[in-house]
Amino acid sequence: MNGQEGRVVIVTGAGRGIGEAIARRLASDEWTVIAVDRDAEGIERLAESARGGRVYAAQADVTDRAGVEALVVDVVARYGRVDAVVNNAMWVRYAPLLEVDEQMIDGMIAIGLKAAFWTTQTLVPHFRRQGGGAIVNLSSPAATRGFVGSSVYSAVKGAVASLTLQAARELGPDGIRVNAIVPGAVPTPGAREVVDDEGYEVRRSMTALQRLGTPDDIAGAVAFLVSPDARFVTGHLLHVDGGL
Repeated sequence: MNGQEGRVVIVTGAGRGIGEAIARRLASDEWTVIAVDRDAEGIERLAESARGGRVYAAQADVTDRAGVEALVVDVVARYGRVDAVVNNAMWVRYAPLLEVDEQMIDGMIAIGLKAAFWTTQTLVPHFRRQGGGAIVNLSSPAATRGFVGSSVYSAVKGAVASLTLQAARELGPDGIRVNAIVPGAVPTPGAREVVDDEGYEVRRSMTALQRLGTPDDIAGAVAFLVSPDARFVTGHLLHVDGGL
């Protein structure tokens, strides 16, 4: 037993890409993983194929506050506890600043930022009763670097970074740790919808390690932040970017 068996984690946006890799890694580390996504097919496939049968699919819209509350109530009723949440869900669209429209702003803020508020608000009372918990958010280098066409994405990920630091300070006295991963360029299916091969070559050339990241690279860092090894780590933005 590695100290994590019996612990329960909710991973949002787990239907593919980085979220799927995080769910698989935590399941292999003996967590019970609640894989959340609007894409029922993706998370059901994940649950069927995951090692040890430790992944359970939960279709939900994380932009819906009431839906998030219902999800957490159901998880606690079924498994008796929740120990961590990974706020990975994101909807990414790129456009020149002057072409950004209301639908793009509202959609990206709802999935990338509001959802992190709803999971945090809903889970904190449970964490307090248990004596602590861990929250891991996903930010981005775009929060502090300029990338053409990424104004909304950059703004959302900057807000996520700020929320992480503020929440760590506010929730720390309750034993609740809040950290964020800042991933480098990881060519997932979703990311490839907005970044082409040429764009990824530029990103690869900017990294000290001269390679792109993989979903497993990010999953390993998340596994550390939710583990007992990170029990004295909070309010930290962990860059997993190959030296970008």
